[in-house]
Amino acid sequence: MSEPTAARLQTLLDLASIPTATGKEDRVIAFIDRWIGERPWLAADHDAHGNMLLYPKAIDIRATPSVLMTGHLDHPAFVVERVEGGGLERGTVALSFRGGVKQEYFDKRPRVAIHAAGGVVRATVEKAEPASETTAHRDCVARLDDAGATVGVGDVCVWDLPPASIDERGMVHAPACDDLAAVAAALCAMDESPRDIPFGLLLTRAEETGFVGAIGACRDGFIPASAKLLALENSRSFAHDSPIGGGPIVRVGDRMSTFSPSLTAAVAKVCERLAKEHALRERSFRWQRKLMPGGACEATCYCAYGYDATCVCLPLGNYHNMGNLDEVERGEVGKAEIQPERISVNDYLNLVDLLVACATGLEAQEPIRERLEKMFEQRRGVLG
Repeated sequence: MSEPTAARLQTLLDLASIPTATGKEDRVIAFIDRWIGERPWLAADHDAHGNMLLYPKAIDIRATPSVLMTGHLDHPAFVVERVEGGGLERGTVALSFRGGVKQEYFDKRPRVAIHAAGGVVRATVEKAEPASETTAHRDCVARLDDAGATVGVGDVCVWDLPPASIDERGMVHAPACDDLAAVAAALCAMDESPRDIPFGLLLTRAEETGFVGAIGACRDGFIPASAKLLALENSRSFAHDSPIGGGPIVRVGDRMSTFSPSLTAAVAKVCERLAKEHALRERSFRWQRKLMPGGACEATCYCAYGYDATCVCLPLGNYHNMGNLDEVERGEVGKAEIQPERISVNDYLNLVDLLVACATGLEAQEPIRERLEKMFEQRRGVLG
């Protein structure tokens, strides 16, 4: 394994193992702060919502048209809301679950791990209410394995899953690929790209409960107005339409909207070039172009606020840690099981390749209307 590949994979394994939750992304932010500290050529701006903008110090990112990757720092998880009183039995804690997971998975009394100040405290979810339409939080109660364990309000609580690993088939299994695998790819792309070009990374918070960080960044003008935004995601894979191992996906839209046509076309053009260049290499460059209507992503938010934006995503198995999701949606509720999310190593490595190529080779595409007008003038003679 080459040194760059090893570094890419280590960044992925490190990030995808970090406990994180909507509004409680502190551990991931601390990892990125350390990463930035080892790269004195990078600048980092922060806004009032805790979003981060990374870019080369050699560039005036707000005055120069730029390409910005974007990724979010949270993953569906619990936060401790109350540890005693209010009708709670001894040895139980009140949690809010922040993110989209189906009720059937809570009904199976899943195991969780609370990351408290004194260490990891394990527990079992005993009760889960429907999510609030206002806050998108789901009220839950969990029973601690050790009734005397010390847990604090605000502690992050995640599914009790092993750290990220890679199996012999080249599959990554991790507590949180969405969206930390994409963030890892973006950090690697920043590291491998020239340090004097207008290429940066926007990292947002609280995506899983409705793009809260991204909306704040748009409303406050934190994002440079001339930036072209490449929203990076992990999106639910469908075996016959968007398979894991089929390559990163140029996502033309989601269940809410479609994205900037010209920017989407420009990214697809880079993919076509990479596929030709990699044809004779040990690792070929595979990619896909899909709508991916199974969920929504921040590219919809950026487009709604007038930015030029599209999305590139990794096909994801066990979306939001929901194992056997296809069967559960067919009514086989007994198969609901919390499992690690999974992605393909090659898909991840190809995503890094794509982002590095976009840093320097994202050429402007001729507007579709102009192409159509030109075609009309060239071929109108056929009408006699």
